This record gives sequence, structure tokens and C-alpha cells, in this order.
Amino acid sequence: MSGELAAAADIITGAAVARAVEPNAGEGKDPSDMCLNCGTALHGPHCHICGQKAKAHRTLSAFGHDILHSVLHFDGKIWRTLPMLFWKPGELTRRYVHGERAKFVSPLALFLFSVFLTFAVFNWMSHGDEAAVDLGAGSTKAEVATPEFAAEQRKSRDDIARLEKDVLAARKAGKPTQALEQELKSDKLGLTLMGTAANSFGNGTNDADGYQFTDLEFPGAAYLNKAAETAKKNPQLLFYKMQSNAYKYSWALIPISVPFVWLLFFWRRRFKMFDHAVFVTYSLTFMMLLGLICGILISFGPTEPIGGLLLTFYPPIHMYRQLHQAYETSRFGAFWRMCLLSVFAMTALTLFAVLVVAIGVS
Repeated sequence: MSGELAAAADIITGAAVARAVEPNAGEGKDPSDMCLNCGTALHGPHCHICGQKAKAHRTLSAFGHDILHSVLHFDGKIWRTLPMLFWKPGELTRRYVHGERAKFVSPLALFLFSVFLTFAVFNWMSHGDEAAVDLGAGSTKAEVATPEFAAEQRKSRDDIARLEKDVLAARKAGKPTQALEQELKSDKLGLTLMGTAANSFGNGTNDADGYQFTDLEFPGAAYLNKAAETAKKNPQLLFYKMQSNAYKYSWALIPISVPFVWLLFFWRRRFKMFDHAVFVTYSLTFMMLLGLICGILISFGPTEPIGGLLLTFYPPIHMYRQLHQAYETSRFGAFWRMCLLSVFAMTALTLFAVLVVAIGVS
């Protein structure tokens, strides 16, 4: 079952990240006579000035469709999107929701790119000098403790070698290689995660031999025992699976988080679930990028205090500004929603962590 879920996650993530261009800058068709992006009078299904389609969708089904058709067409858009994401997140959210799609990088595209960038950079930083990983050859110097973990590494190396041959063969034949290269990049990142797991847990010893949940009366204690037992027997493999699953299923944070934001505005019917999905996706993207920046700052002595201060104080400020601007609330309304949203965010992260662990031990 976990293999099938992993395959589905690979399909969703790969389909969303693999496309490198965004031919349809705006999505859909609208009965309006004016372009929602630039205000030009329409004479067909597309604006002849900015190229956006006439309709700008606001349905969850269309938002889900974006997962399969999200893109990484950044060029000039990135320089309009990132500054607003960091300082005017609510205005960015509101403008995107209300039709200005061609001007900005779509939330799904930016989110998926940020996920890959974050995992790649943090794993590169965590290896240091003691976990030299040769991504080109797909080899790692880290010693492993269990046959299961060694088998996973061998399988990953074999897959990388096969994909490298397929890419070369496709290039010689003049065939497209984008999908193969994306799969190769993902497998190499997976091997990097294995190196991190191996070096994090050494030879796999664990001092928690007697740890049990059975003394606690709550549903799922037996399942947690299974997870603890798996971690005790093979911590490297479990840690690798958790990292890999966190990467593959990162998109699940969006549907997990959307209902919590809806609770903050459920009585205001002018806000749709699509609006909340855009809000959540841009917010999660910002938090990942902020974490990445702060992680880099903290890794250097002179900038460590700056990274710590940013990571501590700016997330709630950002949530407040995004709520206040995106939903056009009062300052007090944005403040109390920010307080609740901070709690909701921790709850969503906990649920996501449970999902990652559950898939890892299944």
C-alpha cells in the first residue's frame, strides 16, 4: 500500500515540477468583457495585450487541476512575486485570487520549487565533510547498519545508473529528456537523503529498547508501538523514509491546512475555498523560504543571531500582514486570527508529521 502511495506522490510531484514553461499564463475563461489581469477590453478567449485567458477560475477542482499543470516559468515574474511574497503577501494573494495571474508565479509552481530547493539545500548542508555523497555516480561513503537499508541504497544506485543511460540514449536519439532528467534529479536527492539518514544514526544503535506506549490509554497506542519498534530495529531506514515521504507528500500540507483557514472565515461567504487554498500555498511557500534563509544564516557564526531573530519573530508578523491584506480585515480581526492561525499551523504540521511517520512504518 505504501508503495502505491509513493508512486502516486511521485506522479503528482513529477508532473507538477517537470514542466519548465508556462504557456497558459492565466487559467480559464470568464464571461467578463474586460481582462481581469490588465483591464483591456476582450475580443476573444485571450487578452491580446497580456495573453491571459478570459476566465480566471475560483474552484477547488480547478485548483487541483493546477497540481498536474503547475509550472516553473519564473523569468520576470519571480522578481514581481518574491518581494510581494515577503513583504506584501496579502496583496499578492488578493490580486492572484481576483484574476491577476499572468503577472505572478503561480502559488503551486512556487511551492513545489521551494520544496525541492529546501530539501536539496538542507541535505547538502547536513552532510558536511563526513558524509561525502557522489550524486553523479550515485554512491555514498556512509556506512549502513542493516541489510534492508543497504538494499534500498543498492536499488537507488541501480535506478540512477539506469536513468543516466536512458537520458544519454534519449539525447542521442533526439528525444525529449525533461521527464527523465526530473526523475533522475529526484532519485539523486533520495540517495542524498539516505546518506543523511546513515550519518545521523551511525550504526543504528538505540537506547530506547524498553520504550512502549501500551501503558497509555489512547487510540492508536499499538500502532505507535509498531512505529517505535521499527525505529528501534532500523532507525536509518525509517529516518530516510520519513525524509523522502516529507518531500514526496509535501503537497499534502495544502489540503490539510485549508480547512483551518476556512474556520477563520466560514461565516463570510464571499471567500471561497479556492481563496483559502491560494492563501495557504503562498504562506507555506514563504515559511519554507524563510526557514531556508534562516538556516543558512544560522550556520554562520556572525549571522546566527539574525537568523534566529527572523525565524522567531517574522512568521507571526507575516501571517498578520497576509490576513489583514488578503481578506481586508480590521487590524484587530487580523490579530486574533493570526493567534488562532499560529495554533492551527502547529496542528497541521503535527497531522502532516503523523502522515509521514505512518507511511514510513507501513
